[in-house]
Amino acid sequence: MKHQETAQEIIKAVGGTNNINSVYHCVTRLRFDLKDNEKVDNGSLKKLDKVMGTNISGDQFQVIIGNDVAKVFDAMVKENPAIQQSAENKEPKSDKKQNVVLKIFETIAGVFAPMLPAITAAGMLKGLLALFVSVGWMSAGTDTYRILSAIGDGVFHYLPLLIAVSAARKFGSNPFVAIALGTALMYPDMTALLSSGESVGFLGIPVTAVSYASSVIPILLAVWLMSYVEKWVDRVIPAALKLLLVPLITLLVMVPVTLIAIGPLGTFVGSGLSGGINWLLNEGGLIAGIVLGGAMALIIMTGMHYALVPIILSNIATLGFDKFLPLTFISNMGQAGATLGVFFRAKDKKLKTVALSTSFTALMGVTEPAMYGVNMKYKKPFAAAMIGSAVGGGFALAFGAKAYVLAGNGGLPGLPSLIGQTFWYSFGGMILAFIVGAIMSTIFGIKEEEGDAEALAQFSPGASSAPAKVTSNDAATVNLEDMGDPTPTSDAVAVAPMTGKSIPLKEVNDPTFGDELMGKGVAFVPTVGELVSPVTGTIMNVFKTKHAIVVRSDNGMELLIHVGINTVKLRGQYFDAHVATGARVQAGDKLLTFELAEIAKEYDITTAMVVTNTADYKQVLPVKLGEITMGEDVLKAEI
Repeated sequence: MKHQETAQEIIKAVGGTNNINSVYHCVTRLRFDLKDNEKVDNGSLKKLDKVMGTNISGDQFQVIIGNDVAKVFDAMVKENPAIQQSAENKEPKSDKKQNVVLKIFETIAGVFAPMLPAITAAGMLKGLLALFVSVGWMSAGTDTYRILSAIGDGVFHYLPLLIAVSAARKFGSNPFVAIALGTALMYPDMTALLSSGESVGFLGIPVTAVSYASSVIPILLAVWLMSYVEKWVDRVIPAALKLLLVPLITLLVMVPVTLIAIGPLGTFVGSGLSGGINWLLNEGGLIAGIVLGGAMALIIMTGMHYALVPIILSNIATLGFDKFLPLTFISNMGQAGATLGVFFRAKDKKLKTVALSTSFTALMGVTEPAMYGVNMKYKKPFAAAMIGSAVGGGFALAFGAKAYVLAGNGGLPGLPSLIGQTFWYSFGGMILAFIVGAIMSTIFGIKEEEGDAEALAQFSPGASSAPAKVTSNDAATVNLEDMGDPTPTSDAVAVAPMTGKSIPLKEVNDPTFGDELMGKGVAFVPTVGELVSPVTGTIMNVFKTKHAIVVRSDNGMELLIHVGINTVKLRGQYFDAHVATGARVQAGDKLLTFELAEIAKEYDITTAMVVTNTADYKQVLPVKLGEITMGEDVLKAEI
């Protein structure tokens, strides 16, 4: 599928452009701020070839794309000018209440994500230069080395200017005024004044001596406050004078305020955060490595790692190293190893192919296919990856592993960022995470029928399977090959196939049904172990395990009725089928009986009834929720 087509399908699945407040992308994900997350069609998203999965962090809806995310985003903006504002990282105009901590994380992510290409390119170059010098390929005193060093070091020295531009776009202020603020702080004479050792004052107010080169928090706080000052000044200045006076007054207010208050405060906050985290990494050693290494995948999934980017950059700029970054490499190796374990244990050839290929991409630093496509899907491999990462992290931090530059890749291509005195400890932690993750994943194994996905995927309308054993004679049967595909001829109503309580389908604790991957419908919590036909029509399929039946009504509605969650594992135990594939039935005819109490001891007995040809209808809606008796109208499909 072309990127333009993918972009259009994604926009459609998230509820259309009218449901999008804003969207931007990081290295692998489209990050949406939507008006209503309930309008998202997760099933349609997950069917797209380029979509690896979805995730919700706070109120932010994320679509995981991988390496092609920038191309999909560009196609999305090009084809839909209405969301052009998102390309500039403007603050979402949303009235939704949000957790303050998550809001801070998302704001930091929004500021630093656009900067990552420049930062990571510079970081990789610094790592390669360190490698070339260490092996004798280049001398640190040559002109070539100094020019290349300027490319690598310049970005970090003038980092406040990059942050000023990105933060201004994020907070909705003028990026050029933000740059002017940053340049005033870094002006050579200002730097000399603040570093002179003598007392400095502005209009009699003392100015604290702070170095702004390579700093992160002060400029971030300054631009955030500047956005409010600029907007207030803009409101009170007459239109004819805005161009001149708004930026002038903004700078005259913000530069002194930053020098007097925000700069020292930002430095204090940044130093405090860095000091606290560095204390944990330095003093925690083995224990800190185990805890942080094991939890790293969860930290990355929630986006919390973006909150640490300022601290990582500050550490590298001031200390020359950072101890948190090696844990990201180690976590990626744990995911790669766990997916390789799936390759060893899987029986399905397609799954083995997927596991092997995604293990390789995780080794290369792109973990989303492995994490979301395999490890989280089967759960146990994800636990194995966390165990491997904990072991590798404990080893690395026990020996004080460090990263010396910020590389944009947490896999094998990013190894130059680890080159230094502790390289082999970092690399050893990566190897341990990979091996332990693979071993634990192989030991844990997987349940390939997890969530009944495999059994349901094998179902196709009209496909005949070996019928379940029938305990009563059918009045009539039909040849399914003569029936063709279902074509609804009118609105259709289905009655409740069991007695109990009807509930919305989204409450079913299985994403195959809860996310409406099989279609829209309704679910039931039965109180009687008997299932009857919801419509008059033909039995299209009785699963061999007798826990599920497909029936097509005479007016074209096709219904899958699935008793319980994961009850396929019972292999037919506790179930009796009273019809066979091809049987003619009337609404209310007995289809199945099952031992409700016995099944409920081991499994969730919630029963889903979905319209598998939902796409043929304008809408499919429950007509009654709550206590219900078999035979009552419960579901309506309108053409």
